[in-house]
Amino acid sequence: MKSRRFVDTVTLYAFAGNGGNGCVSWRREKYVEKGGPNGGDGGRGGHVILRADKDTDSLVDIYFAPHQRAEDGGRGGSQTLTGKCGEDRIVKVPCGTEVWDPTSTQMLADIVNHGDEFMVANGGKGGLGNYRWRSRGYEALTAHTDGGPGEEITLRLELKLVADAGFVGFPNAGKSSLLAAISAAHPKIGAYPFTTLNPIIGTVVFEDYSHLTVADMPGLIKGAHDGIGLGHAFLRHIERAKYLVYVVDMAGVDGRNPVDDYRCLRKELELHKADLLKRPALIVANKMDVESAKKNLEKFVKKTHTRPIRLSAITGNGIDKLKAALKKLRDKPPKKKR
Repeated sequence: MKSRRFVDTVTLYAFAGNGGNGCVSWRREKYVEKGGPNGGDGGRGGHVILRADKDTDSLVDIYFAPHQRAEDGGRGGSQTLTGKCGEDRIVKVPCGTEVWDPTSTQMLADIVNHGDEFMVANGGKGGLGNYRWRSRGYEALTAHTDGGPGEEITLRLELKLVADAGFVGFPNAGKSSLLAAISAAHPKIGAYPFTTLNPIIGTVVFEDYSHLTVADMPGLIKGAHDGIGLGHAFLRHIERAKYLVYVVDMAGVDGRNPVDDYRCLRKELELHKADLLKRPALIVANKMDVESAKKNLEKFVKKTHTRPIRLSAITGNGIDKLKAALKKLRDKPPKKKR
């Protein structure tokens, strides 16, 4: 099956419904000598509401249908009947969607949790029927008001994926293979750079049936923060990750130096958002099944003063250690703020 297009930035044009007009009507019962006004009020227009949905993973639906309209309110009726309220337009968005004013740098809402809602456009108020003006001597009053217009607004929506941990690494470091090895996700895997063109989320299930979500990010390269390569478009998705997992090709199969890769990754994250370097993190020494990886690992440990988790996403060796480390990281109590 062909995968859906991934879209994480869209422009939304929201049109709330207009309020229904008030009704002009009079009582006409046979035995009522002087029938007074009995026109009802119009119904309010429908609202346009954004709702976070855990089963929605992209803004692609809004990309292809950017104009979202709510229903107009119904006209008031005789016998003081109020018109039907317009149906609200519920627009489902992924958890982690930010709502921005496109004319400024102001963020209006951050819709993170499943079921969270944000009303972006209010429906117009219903007009008043002539029943509102009933009084002695004014039985035939025709006063009424029309319904108010619904709000119209243009917004920019940006998606930042919500995941517990985020994989970061150079292209062809084995992030996709690793994600497939620890979760039920099925990312595209290939022996060439940039097989991952958009973030993919997998769920790691532990023996106690608890779970943790992991996001595989497109490969970063030097200058990613400045628009080079594919990773720059998705750096913001790593911002919500509670933990980072640096995936390093310890075998250096593409002729790269693992130490330089690790330092470059940290530098790119720092240039994008310095706070990312303060996140709890793990370092994965991937491709340890390749002969050159052992010598490279010795140099890596000596120069970076770290203790990477040794594994091979292809053979499966070390996968359990990574899962155990992720669980330990998740269960570790947060540091108390001074």
